[in-house]
Amino acid sequence: MAGGQDERRSELLRQGAEADGVELVEYESRHRPGTSAERRARRPVLLFWALAAVAGAAAIAHYIVWPWKYVPPQEPGYALYQAYTPLLGMWLGLSLIGVFGALINHVRRVLPKETAVQQRHPTGPSSEENREIFVATVEDAADNVGIRRRSVFGRAMGIGAGVAGASVAVIGVGGFVESPWQPGPRRGEADTLWHTGWYPEDGEKVYLRIETADPEQVALVRPGDIDPGGLLAVFPFRESERGNPQQLKEVLSRADNPATLFRFRPGERVEYRPDRAGMNYGDYYVFSRICTHLGCAVNLWEKQVNRLLCPCHQSQFDLNQYAKPIFGPAARPLPQLPISVDESGFFYATGDFTGPVGPTFWELPK
Repeated sequence: MAGGQDERRSELLRQGAEADGVELVEYESRHRPGTSAERRARRPVLLFWALAAVAGAAAIAHYIVWPWKYVPPQEPGYALYQAYTPLLGMWLGLSLIGVFGALINHVRRVLPKETAVQQRHPTGPSSEENREIFVATVEDAADNVGIRRRSVFGRAMGIGAGVAGASVAVIGVGGFVESPWQPGPRRGEADTLWHTGWYPEDGEKVYLRIETADPEQVALVRPGDIDPGGLLAVFPFRESERGNPQQLKEVLSRADNPATLFRFRPGERVEYRPDRAGMNYGDYYVFSRICTHLGCAVNLWEKQVNRLLCPCHQSQFDLNQYAKPIFGPAARPLPQLPISVDESGFFYATGDFTGPVGPTFWELPK
């Protein structure tokens, strides 16, 4: 029965070649099935599929378990943090090398030697005979590749290609497993992208701190530290961070922490908004320092008209209208930070910013 099917398939292959105007200049097997030469030819293919599977599995494990959170230079764990991306790329690269190496070696070492010349012919819908010829061609290719006769090839190909594809899928989908916008099993409310380092936790006050030459020095701000028409770049500080060099440095490097404390000139007419009542302290206002267009530092202040200018793309924000954009590509106001003064006379934040800091994104409602 099998011999009859093989003869029928061979006949269909010949008919297909003739019908398509194909001249088989050369078509012969490289090795006789079951010989030592065939086994030697198969080894590199299997080794490459094994490399694809092992490297793909390593990429998945690396993505899940390797430390990825930012570590400042000179701090313990910085070398591991630096190695995260290069090692992930190395495992993915080795997995792809395994896949392509297996395919190339399979074609060069296992598949029959074939040289064919085909004449072009008009295109059109396939006849029933052409469909049978196509099926025969696919079955013949499956046998030559070894998916049927050499089941180890089929398993190696399935495992290698499957694990390699799974590694790419895990990394691609991994970012959607836990939403950065909502609290999850590994993060609290303060660790979402809706909040910044100014978010109050456990009732601890968050003071306004200025950056000095020594990142471990804590310099808090009083109302008398700024003259009318002056400004200061400020960062959050909690008493629980005092004496902890790593936390003091991290506060200065976190991208959504920088804010600007302004002291408006006396008589400056600021638009009244009920929803912003009590967020300023007299003539003192604090707004995010990060542009809502592309995240540049908004640090140029036109005092005469009380406007902020972003130096990157010239967005302008009217401070008399709570940093509303009036010119340029920015489409959203700079978020305001509510402030007050404690019994010791130091500024502190009474809450987080009025909106997400930085560039606008599609999840953000207008």
